[in-house]
Amino acid sequence: MEEPKKDKKQNQMNVELNDEMAEGTYSNLAIITHSHSEFILDFIKMMPGVPKAKVKSRIILTPQHAKRLMKALQDNINKYEQVHGEVKESQKEKIPFSLGGPTAQA
Repeated sequence: MEEPKKDKKQNQMNVELNDEMAEGTYSNLAIITHSHSEFILDFIKMMPGVPKAKVKSRIILTPQHAKRLMKALQDNINKYEQVHGEVKESQKEKIPFSLGGPTAQA
């Protein structure tokens, strides 16, 4: 017996983006922390010569979603580099503060 074909509309999701969110938020530093059940991504805007920085956005993900995000970012970086050339990494800068716990810099 043949399975019924799925309607393409069943696999689509309607995502709303209001005007304020569409403007986006600039970030030039990400601090990543994790526990056994979640990854926390804090997006920060640091200004040169200013010792204090503010978290502009915090995203909390399950480990599974964090891994999917990592793969999606890598895929998009690869596609970008195919068109525009390799993205050069700048010299590592030291973060002038510590939040404690396991952290990584992106």
